[in-house]
Amino acid sequence: MKKVMIVDDEIGIRENIRNCVNWEKEGFHYCGDAPDGELALPLIDEWAPDILITDIKMPFMNGLELTSIVRTQKPDIKIIIMSGHDEFSYAQEAIRLGVTDYCLKPISAAELIQILHKVSQKIDEEQQRMTSRTITKEKLLADLCGGLICTTDAIESAKRLSLSLSARFYTIAILDVQLREASQDSESRMNKILHILEEARDPHVELLPYIRSRTELVLLLKCSSDDSISIYLEQLRSQVRLELEHEFKCNIILGIGSTQERLQGIHISYLEADEDKYITRLTHQNKASLREINLDEKMNLFLDRNRFLEFLKIGSPSERDHFVREFAAPLQSIDWKSSLYGFYLLNDLTLESFRMTSQLFRMGAHSDENITCLQQTIQQITCWEECVQYLCSLLNQLWQRRAESSGKYSDVIDQVKAYVSRQFNNDQVSLKTISAHVRISPSHLSKIFSQETGQTITEYLTQIRIGKAKELLKTTNNKTFEIAYKVGYNDSHYFSNIFKKTTGFTPREYRAQGSEELQVRPLNKQKEPIYE
Repeated sequence: MKKVMIVDDEIGIRENIRNCVNWEKEGFHYCGDAPDGELALPLIDEWAPDILITDIKMPFMNGLELTSIVRTQKPDIKIIIMSGHDEFSYAQEAIRLGVTDYCLKPISAAELIQILHKVSQKIDEEQQRMTSRTITKEKLLADLCGGLICTTDAIESAKRLSLSLSARFYTIAILDVQLREASQDSESRMNKILHILEEARDPHVELLPYIRSRTELVLLLKCSSDDSISIYLEQLRSQVRLELEHEFKCNIILGIGSTQERLQGIHISYLEADEDKYITRLTHQNKASLREINLDEKMNLFLDRNRFLEFLKIGSPSERDHFVREFAAPLQSIDWKSSLYGFYLLNDLTLESFRMTSQLFRMGAHSDENITCLQQTIQQITCWEECVQYLCSLLNQLWQRRAESSGKYSDVIDQVKAYVSRQFNNDQVSLKTISAHVRISPSHLSKIFSQETGQTITEYLTQIRIGKAKELLKTTNNKTFEIAYKVGYNDSHYFSNIFKKTTGFTPREYRAQGSEELQVRPLNKQKEPIYE
């Protein structure tokens, strides 16, 4: 039942309203009345009515003054204003103060009951909306990770929970705790793990955790510095994970997603972390299977996994066959029909290739299915030639992912190149100014530019500056220090040093040669520092 209170300076009106309504039958509880606003205030605190009916003109404290105080201190109370004055100014003020309804004296019992039911329905509707919008911290984090809540709703829900979601960077980490011994107290164990993770964190990194299952813990890391998150994650991968495994006699499979700059990016980081966890679990299983293999079989075998991963990053289809045959040559001695070691080596190489590729290019929702299919293919290999075919197929599949992902940041790369072409002569150009221009964080911009172009922003800026300097050396009589200034270098000695390390000649030697043919004496690239 909704509780109703009356405030009116005329005792006859208070008694008439109290006696003319069958409160219980109508679904209300009449909690009492007061003769003016000042006396009503302590009673409102004591009785906590849902609906307050108040006259406007009263001594000591009138209805509008009372309404103003109640609306400020107890905004959930619905207020019905009564007045014997049919004046629009009263109605205007009442509406401004946010009253729920406004009526004129005298009012019949039927009219009052109708208004009370109307206000009661409004209370029910608001409570239903609030109930449907009620969300726990765990539900909010799960919805963010699952991509089930928009940014506006997430911020509003976090505000109701007194939880700050605002940050420059977000990253998801998933811990799968696999016990070596059976245990029932999973909640207590997870809370202890959380305590250790909290103690180990960088002060600049905030952890927002939720327990996804009896064995899985999801961490939302938020921070104002990308570097701080990276440092904490590195600790999590190494000493913190080892400490947890020793303390709780368990194995921890860790999955880590990419760092994102928007709330909606949390879902992407979560998918990547889940995929990384899946690949890590398969890697552990693959290493466990190694114990079943006769050590004598593999004593003389060596497979340079890093060499394969490097070729995966920068190799081309035209070089593929020659590279694979040379790379796989040590596997010719394996008896593929009777030995498991070949499966172990190829499976391990496949998992690491997927891991690296997923870090460079998102692998999509079905990468686990791809890995499963590839593992089935490895199990069917019966000779070295089939091994070579498999490795070629693996490269093709991952290169296809690379091709599909290329161009994703083409607009950003074009903006960077256009900006550098206009501002190369400005000595204040830096990674920070370029990232501000394209509205992407310096660390993320540096990563995607290198990924898409094969060179750092520093190398590209140096390439543009030195290219323009070569043009000026051939087409003008400007002195070296003048050319240095025109291409963005304040220090002519530093310019000369960069020019020689890039072209193989000093500016004076380059001008004296007068021939493009002498530009081909390359030396090692010198990275020009980008100052933040």
